[in-house]
Amino acid sequence: MSTPNTLARLLSANAFFAELGQDAIQAIAGLCRLRSVARHEVLFQKGDPGDALYAIRRGQIRIATGTEDGRSVTLNLLGPGDVFGEIALLDGHARTAEATALEATDLFVIERRDFLGLLAHDATLAARIIGFLCRRLRWMSERMEEATLLPLDARLARRLVMLSEDYGAEIQVTQQELAAYVGAARESVNRVLQDWRRSGIIDLGRSRVHVKIAHRLTALGEPSRI
Repeated sequence: MSTPNTLARLLSANAFFAELGQDAIQAIAGLCRLRSVARHEVLFQKGDPGDALYAIRRGQIRIATGTEDGRSVTLNLLGPGDVFGEIALLDGHARTAEATALEATDLFVIERRDFLGLLAHDATLAARIIGFLCRRLRWMSERMEEATLLPLDARLARRLVMLSEDYGAEIQVTQQELAAYVGAARESVNRVLQDWRRSGIIDLGRSRVHVKIAHRLTALGEPSRI
């Protein structure tokens, strides 16, 4: 399958791009080129120019940022079909986070100058892009609310549910990565995971978490129990 058609298929499966219609998706896909990054290679750093939009064809990307005390905080884990880099792409400002490949990863890349040229000729597409950015801001606001208001077990349960929805019941993730993802110490995350393992909710292995009873995790993350 050709590169534009492959990207069009991935974009069609994306919740946002699916709303744009096939004509717009094909036009966007026609702008793309391919890029491959090695395991642990940094795709871009915080402060780098926002000059491209990315879609993952194969592999996994960690989006993270640093704190003033030197800690790294995971903002998101992205896999095949996920699209990222939208905000910096559109405003032209510096990247607000770092993107690192957790494994060998193939990416579709759309340059900012090409994408803006497309938006300039399609007002409907531009309006929908604005709506997408508003939803992304709401998502970030919800993550901040979780970090400040929800207890660790609820935050961790929500993260595991989200990851299992993306990658299946067998999640390849270290406890250190989970700790960074929920803003907690690895030891604290380990205690919660061990409790859930003893309860039969999950199983643990080397750099993996196997979700055995998904609905129990979902219930643990519900606001009604907090």
